[in-house]
Amino acid sequence: MRRFDNGSSLKDQKGLWAEYCGFLDLSIQEYMAMQERLLLEQVNILNGTGLGRRFFDGAPPKNIDEFRARIPLTTYEDYADILLNRREDMLPQKPSIWIRTTWEGGKHPIKYAPYTPSMLEAYRRNLIAAMMLATSSERGKTSIRAHDKILYGLAPLPYATGLFPHVIESYLTLDFLPPLNVASSMSMSDASKLGFKMGLKDGMDLFFGMASVACRIGEKFTLDGQKEPEKDDGESAAFEVKTTPGMAVRAMRARSRARKEGRGVRPKDAFSLKGLVIAGTDSAVYKEKIQEQWGIRPHEVSGGTESTIIGTETWTHDGMIFFPDSNFYEFIPETDMRRNSEDPSFVPRTLLMNELKAGENYEAVLTTLHGGAFLRYRLGDMYRCVAERDNKARIDLPVMQFIDRVPDTIDIAGFTRITAETIDEVLRLSRLELSRYIAVKDYDDQKRPYMKLYVEMDRHAVLGSAATERLVKDHISAYFHYVDSDYGDLKRLLGMDPLTVELLPMGCIEDYERETGRKLRPVNPPRFDVIELLRRVRPTRFN
Repeated sequence: MRRFDNGSSLKDQKGLWAEYCGFLDLSIQEYMAMQERLLLEQVNILNGTGLGRRFFDGAPPKNIDEFRARIPLTTYEDYADILLNRREDMLPQKPSIWIRTTWEGGKHPIKYAPYTPSMLEAYRRNLIAAMMLATSSERGKTSIRAHDKILYGLAPLPYATGLFPHVIESYLTLDFLPPLNVASSMSMSDASKLGFKMGLKDGMDLFFGMASVACRIGEKFTLDGQKEPEKDDGESAAFEVKTTPGMAVRAMRARSRARKEGRGVRPKDAFSLKGLVIAGTDSAVYKEKIQEQWGIRPHEVSGGTESTIIGTETWTHDGMIFFPDSNFYEFIPETDMRRNSEDPSFVPRTLLMNELKAGENYEAVLTTLHGGAFLRYRLGDMYRCVAERDNKARIDLPVMQFIDRVPDTIDIAGFTRITAETIDEVLRLSRLELSRYIAVKDYDDQKRPYMKLYVEMDRHAVLGSAATERLVKDHISAYFHYVDSDYGDLKRLLGMDPLTVELLPMGCIEDYERETGRKLRPVNPPRFDVIELLRRVRPTRFN
């Protein structure tokens, strides 16, 4: 892999583009051929290992069809005994690093995924490709350069997002704001403020962070001397940067630009970024607001702990292309996913990349390549196929858009994953006398995600009492903080209250199920059923 030194000459541009972004020139047939070749290499790597024996039963699959027919769809439970104990003797290769993330709140606090040297090599190549495309406006050209200054707003190691600065450092030298050795001992909020100060003094070229964090910074960004925004979340609302004489010129220009438009200063008044890369659930919700705040179209990437980096947008910054060498991809049609959710005995079918249809939604299933540990793994992410090929950009590959987590998981702003098991544990610990509940993900008038929890209480409870609902909410919220540490970050970092509670009469959910013949799942049941249930319980709301 070539080092990304300067890249300013036309010759350098062409060579670097071909090496890192050449996958965009593949036909769908060439893409699928690469997928099959890498999958069979992975099967060969796993053959004879403890993990391979678990799934291959002594005879490794010989082609894609046999692989899909013989290997069942898997979840993390199928690997937990190996990976939670970090049983390297069961794996095909010794991992270079173990990456960690949360797993279903109170039921499973953490989960681990091993990354091999070959996985890190592919991860590095694809991350650099994503950064090149983030700073591109047309095929073959990118404005990223060595020593560009970058504000990095993602979690550090041992989380997957913390790999970025370390895997690219030998091939693309970026100047992090603040330097990594300084940021490692600071909170994300304090590191971002220090990074902004350094950017005001010396400039900033790139931003890479959670979409929700980028939006929060843009909403609350102020320079000292500017009136602080109204506080809407009970905490300090401003992301205030106190300027020094060395920042004076840039700060003065920023204030002047904002004053001419009769508004508060925004990041776009202080910086002219080459690229702004976002990740995380709900990125699509934040995109327009981030563009308004930062003055540049956000560039979305997608990935995860088990999957490394999956896809990146191109120079159009409007829909992702999946990297062919990160994972082998399969997709469960939404209809099959929902049927399987209602009836676990039903085995959903999967489609390959060349079988996707525009406008359809799919649950992603992946097999990690390069010695990874996961086979036909249900990642829990939903994608929409926006187009079967990008005619405008002349890319012969499907264009994908991340939608959300699968319905049985509520992911809020990329910080916390709430399942029925999490809620059950919270309610058990709270000792509130609640019967049944329904939890749904929704968005407020500012398009910020939150969880609405409808709970049944004793018939003698004062239904509709705001005081009662507030007490229940505060009690439940306290236990969410206890069970899920990431839950607290939503308030602390983003100023979001991720929970609202509404009390329902006891027995109303069971009555609705009996009358309609439909069983309501506790997390994200069909919206039609939620509306109809509320219509029966609160008829005046719909008059």
